[in-house]
Amino acid sequence: MSSSQVALEDPFEHFDNSIAGDVRDPYPELAELRESTPVLKVGGDGDAPPMFVVSRYDDVARVLLDGETFSSSMLAEVMGPAMGEHIILGMDEPEHRRHRALVGTAFRQKMLVRWESELVRRVVDELIDTFVDAGHAELVRQFTFQFPAQVIGGVLGLPREDFPQFQVWASAIISVNSAWERGIAASVAFKEYLAGVLEERRAHPRDDLVSDLAVAELDGERLDDEEIFSFLRLLLPAGVETTFRSSGNFIHALLTHPDQLDALRRDRSLMPQAIEEALRWEPPLLITSRIVTRDTELRGIPLPAGANVTVMLGAANRDPRRYHDPDRFDIFRDPKQHISFGHGPHMCLGMHLARMETRVAVDALLERLPDLRLDPAGDDPHIHGQIFRSPTALPALFG
Repeated sequence: MSSSQVALEDPFEHFDNSIAGDVRDPYPELAELRESTPVLKVGGDGDAPPMFVVSRYDDVARVLLDGETFSSSMLAEVMGPAMGEHIILGMDEPEHRRHRALVGTAFRQKMLVRWESELVRRVVDELIDTFVDAGHAELVRQFTFQFPAQVIGGVLGLPREDFPQFQVWASAIISVNSAWERGIAASVAFKEYLAGVLEERRAHPRDDLVSDLAVAELDGERLDDEEIFSFLRLLLPAGVETTFRSSGNFIHALLTHPDQLDALRRDRSLMPQAIEEALRWEPPLLITSRIVTRDTELRGIPLPAGANVTVMLGAANRDPRRYHDPDRFDIFRDPKQHISFGHGPHMCLGMHLARMETRVAVDALLERLPDLRLDPAGDDPHIHGQIFRSPTALPALFG
């Protein structure tokens, strides 16, 4: 570990703080916005460019699909200082296509199959082992917050004793804009740590993701060190954050809808559609943004070049034009693609890993914790947040 590392502390507290707003239920307000003003203009009367808030599914999908008109470059400006200048989230074509193809080779299907059998189930079972005999657990702090960092660390082939530090770095990097010095310090420390790992893997390749990235080629081109550092500084917080929150939201949905929990317990073939419904109903991230590159219009409203477009993923996922009774969690609904992992060229690169982790985790809970249910004596468990969404506690009983 580098001497410049962020001091080891309780990372859960910073993940909780990074939710950015104690908003319990944003959906009534989002529904009103979606119905009354689906493209809302904010500001822009002075020198500053205007911002537009987009909330209907078809409009959100159009913005995310058209990368030429709606650029991701602002994400590089926002997150670049913490994640590096080569952050794939902030790239436009053709640079984005090249980087995605290179790093995408490391997420091929055969690797997911292997990670599931050799890594994810072991991590999940070891965590359940720590509370299975107690008859109760707080499933966020003891489970959903723990396993994603351990999985990402295992995928990278890093020492298990360093996993707690990864969680500290992840929470600091993802919340850099609300705690700048802490986020930048974590980014520097993680890069220094990775530099030693990458140097060792180039000299002595192993069967892990860092080694795969070190040798990945496309048309004779390899990623340079800075490109690898940027990708890994994105993978750590994004991989931990997304799966921690989405799996917690899924478990919360099941525990608060016991009839559907019972149906899933009886028929595990429902798991894939249940996961998709949870992602639609309560996505881990409510919003993302784009910059308009050329004058255009949306729903007849002019959007000038330079304008900021904020797309409301959570509102789009509950658009009644696309989903029947959209505010209801229903694992039996006719499946339609949601937008929680994005749409178009910037679809989440790790979405299949996140889905697999969630499936394995929830399947293990149902298999090993009979009569899993909310603890009625626990504090009111609920999902909250205005940017990132997740429950901060899930007190449960079983056995």
